[in-house]
Amino acid sequence: MRMILRKLIPGVLLAGVLCGPVSAQSRVATVDMEKVFDKYWKTEQAVNGLKARLAEIDKSRKEMVDGLEKARDEYQKLLEGANNQAISTEERGKRTKAAENKLKDLKTGKDELDQFDRQANVTISEQKARMRKNILEEIKLAISSKAKAGGYAVVIDSGAQTYVADPTGPYYSPTVLYTADDDDISDAVIAQLNAGSPVDLPKTQEKTGESKDGKK
Repeated sequence: MRMILRKLIPGVLLAGVLCGPVSAQSRVATVDMEKVFDKYWKTEQAVNGLKARLAEIDKSRKEMVDGLEKARDEYQKLLEGANNQAISTEERGKRTKAAENKLKDLKTGKDELDQFDRQANVTISEQKARMRKNILEEIKLAISSKAKAGGYAVVIDSGAQTYVADPTGPYYSPTVLYTADDDDISDAVIAQLNAGSPVDLPKTQEKTGESKDGKK
């Protein structure tokens, strides 16, 4: 019963907004969050920062791998020397011991590389999540500002549906109650966000905050 009620609520809200008296209808705007996210200048800045961090990690990892390969070559030479029957038994024993020590170093180096990879994955994943969270918070603040200025009661993400992991059964809840070109404020939000860009934007982007009648 709870799942049925939850699935019915969006439809009831839709009927209330669209079928109520004209004077009581709330203005509904739509925003394509994916479009806004991709076109926000801070997104590109964050992606570039992520790429730079990945480059640093790749460089450090390559140094570790090169070190392991060098140690592996040294181990093979020591092992060959330990099996050389042309040298004395005492010398072969020394080389065998040296080979055993080098093998231990190899195993330690491999463990360190594995740990480095695990930590690198965690670091990149956390940086990605932090970047996305911070940018989405700024976008939501801009949307709130534009919605209040435009007199909109509801702003819906026109490019997505919300996945609801209900204990009684997952379902998708409609997220678009009303769509109309005149009420889509995606470009206006992008314009406000990019107003603080450290570089000049192309003229075509500067005008994206204007509506069809030339008003912002």
